[in-house]
Amino acid sequence: MMNDKTLEIEAIEGNIQSKVKKIEDVNTSEQTSISSETTQKSSGGNAYQWYVVVICMLAYILSFVDRQILSLMIEPIKHDLMLSDVQFSLLQGLAFSLFYAFMGIPIAILADKKSRIKIIAIGVAFWSFATAVCGLSKNFIQMFLARLGVGAGEAALSPAFYSIVADLFPKEKLGRALGVFAIGAFIGSGLAFLIGGYVIGLLKDVNFVVLPIIGEIKTWQLTFMIVGLPGVFLALLMVLTVREPERKGLKVGKDGQVIEASFKNSLAFIKVHKKTFFCHFIGFSFYTMMLYSLLGWAPAFYMRNFGLDASQTGYILGIIILVANTSGALFCGWLIDFFSKKGYSDAAIRAGMIGCGALIIPSVLFTQVDNMQLSFALIFVAMFFSTFPIPASAAATQMLTPNQLRAQVSAKFLLISNLIALGVGTTAVALITDKYFQNTVMVGNSISIVNAVAGVIGLFLLYKGCAYYRESIEKEQAV
Repeated sequence: MMNDKTLEIEAIEGNIQSKVKKIEDVNTSEQTSISSETTQKSSGGNAYQWYVVVICMLAYILSFVDRQILSLMIEPIKHDLMLSDVQFSLLQGLAFSLFYAFMGIPIAILADKKSRIKIIAIGVAFWSFATAVCGLSKNFIQMFLARLGVGAGEAALSPAFYSIVADLFPKEKLGRALGVFAIGAFIGSGLAFLIGGYVIGLLKDVNFVVLPIIGEIKTWQLTFMIVGLPGVFLALLMVLTVREPERKGLKVGKDGQVIEASFKNSLAFIKVHKKTFFCHFIGFSFYTMMLYSLLGWAPAFYMRNFGLDASQTGYILGIIILVANTSGALFCGWLIDFFSKKGYSDAAIRAGMIGCGALIIPSVLFTQVDNMQLSFALIFVAMFFSTFPIPASAAATQMLTPNQLRAQVSAKFLLISNLIALGVGTTAVALITDKYFQNTVMVGNSISIVNAVAGVIGLFLLYKGCAYYRESIEKEQAV
């Protein structure tokens, strides 16, 4: 009897010890997980995480080569397709921005639910093919449709990447990651001018080339094909080497359930912070308008006012963009992280406001001086500060928005930004030149007018937006 009781007590003790061990194992596992996560956050990303940023930056480079190459070949395209400045501005601005802006919304909804890496890879392949098709265009309508395709494909990249990068890096190092991604835009723009200038110079004595199957084409058409097709290979590399990261920072509703990644919920989130997003979306859009007026019309200004040919213009502006714009984007990323570490919750908006204020004077004056060297010095400074809206606007969105809504909120910003900056901004320069001055040589004055107005509006809204953004951060942290 005593033996039976002893055995029973020993069995109960064994049971208790077993349960205690399981609890200890769970606690140890949780501590290991927390420790691992903390280590990952504090490290700011390992080599693989930076590889993801770099390969997406390479895609961004190709996207800007493909969209920007058009502006350098303005004169031969206008001549061969018999276009006015306004028609060319529609190809450069509206045709691209129309689908880039509107296709971003449905693609972003998918990006908040499905594999963001696959979405980016498909987009890269699609816009690269569409760029090559630009080289087959014989008239305005064909070129317009091809540019719509470029815009539709490129709409896949930024919203999906912005969602990914916020899962890879902690907030205090997000600025640098976005800065590295942003330099892709300006390496791409610089390469577009350098490659375009080189090809135009190489083939300046050649009126046309003959390709198998395609037949006879102009040299500017060949340029589109040369810069378009490499993206297909990058898309394949991305699919083979990049894996979809785990989603972090999902927002939970009052019922304890994760909020659905829906269009309705993204609109509801924007409505809760309507003052913040109004200043953010519109302020950065007018700031970006100055960037695109520089990239889109500076080549025409130098060719028309200083007598440079397309090859010379491409080399000079290409080097300026590669040095000034890339360093500006990296500096903006550093500045965002600097403000974040100092405890400013409005770090990204604050950095954008500083850049916008610094851009106004050089972006207006570079077209108003008679000395070409001084003009290039001023546009160098302007190009440096013109880069800030890309990393700053993206960081501001990602720091405030929950994971499952990031791509959609980013896409809504890009919709508004591209319609205002590309669709309105580049066309406004052409309309002022054609309708008011009625002289293509006066394009420099048109650039100055657009930049002065856009700069003042952008600076005012970003200044107001800093206070609203701090309030929004506090509101989200209190939930």
